[in-house]
Amino acid sequence: MTGPIVELNSTWVRPRPTEQGLRRDIVLACVLAAWSALTVPLYLRSGIFTEVAPMWLTLASLAITFTASALRRRIPCTVALIITAAFLVNAHFGVPEQLVTSLCLSIALYTVGAWGRQRVRALVMRLVCTAAIVIWCVVWLILASSNVELFPGISRAGVFSAYATVILITVMTNLLNLTLACAVGEASWQWARTRARLEAQGGELERERRTTATQAVVLERLAIARELHDVVAHHISVIGIHAGAARLNLTSDPSKIGPALEHIEEGTSAVVTELRRLVHTLRDPSNGEDGPTVGIAQIPSLVEEAAHIGMDVTTVVVGEPRPVPMLVDVALYRVAQEALTNVRKHAPKRSRVQVIVRFASDAVEVEVVDTSRAMIADRRGRPAHSASTSTGMGLRGMRERIGAVGGTVEAHPGQYSGFVVRAHVPLMKSTGDRDPSTVARQEMA
Repeated sequence: MTGPIVELNSTWVRPRPTEQGLRRDIVLACVLAAWSALTVPLYLRSGIFTEVAPMWLTLASLAITFTASALRRRIPCTVALIITAAFLVNAHFGVPEQLVTSLCLSIALYTVGAWGRQRVRALVMRLVCTAAIVIWCVVWLILASSNVELFPGISRAGVFSAYATVILITVMTNLLNLTLACAVGEASWQWARTRARLEAQGGELERERRTTATQAVVLERLAIARELHDVVAHHISVIGIHAGAARLNLTSDPSKIGPALEHIEEGTSAVVTELRRLVHTLRDPSNGEDGPTVGIAQIPSLVEEAAHIGMDVTTVVVGEPRPVPMLVDVALYRVAQEALTNVRKHAPKRSRVQVIVRFASDAVEVEVVDTSRAMIADRRGRPAHSASTSTGMGLRGMRERIGAVGGTVEAHPGQYSGFVVRAHVPLMKSTGDRDPSTVARQEMA
């Protein structure tokens, strides 16, 4: 046990005992009373007491002692004071019982240390009771030194006589017993405080665990929602454009319906494939496919698909293409995909778009620039076709994805016209999280 032997400045208060604990105190008092019914006749038979107290005083003193013992954890300081006084009365008037009453006194002092709610008062009460018993023993033995019938045969001659040794042994015995009771009580109180602190810390850790688990569930839901948004929004947008083209050509030029339906079929198949991959990964992430099916290397295919629906979009690669970590690879692809989807939704029909992929020695960037000149501002002065004018999920999803891999996303109007979305991710010099299928040198050259 660490810390001070006696704690006086603690603000912790030991909770009151339960009703079951209080009933146990009553049972213990009854057991001690029954035990004294056996010891009193034995003391009378032994002839130790030259003067025996009247029976009414014996019964009254013992009744007070055991009644107080039954209340020891309700009012510990008061009980200790009552039992100490009763013990002194018993010893002074010759009540023929010392064994059980001494035990009651030790239990009372223990209870003050273990259950006293005011620590300073508890310490003072233990010191007062102990000092009263020890002083009484010394005074009584000194006054009784002239009575030769007490301890016959023991010499009383000299300063350090045999009788003085008896006095010293008696004082030491009582002092040791009472001090031990006080120390055990103090240790019990400190142990209870330590246990309460550990329980409080355990409760706090459990609450933190539940909070962390809840946050993990929320983040997982956001990740799933973001993935669904990225996968579905792009392909559904393409399907919608081709479906509209097919409807317009239904009467004017039926020959164009076939290619539009083919694109719709391809888009639908792509959505189903992506959704299956996502569900498969969610069910068993450790038993997934070889790796993500999308990355920077698939950006040209994304641009080609956008061009098929009439967008004026080109790809520009700056720097030497090289492998990038898997998570960065997927995140940058999703940024390009979401930016192109927003352009299709919100930009003028004749918008010109550039998808720029920059490879630097310590970073990689994907930038989508809408160079349209027709800028329609909303009431706050923002361009109407920016990602911020959509549902808000697109731009926030980009920032969440790129932020998760240590990068940043910028989205702002262009210098002269249009809108710019730029994702920048710094790269470590040595990364072990690489996917061989995303070697951009082979796919984008």
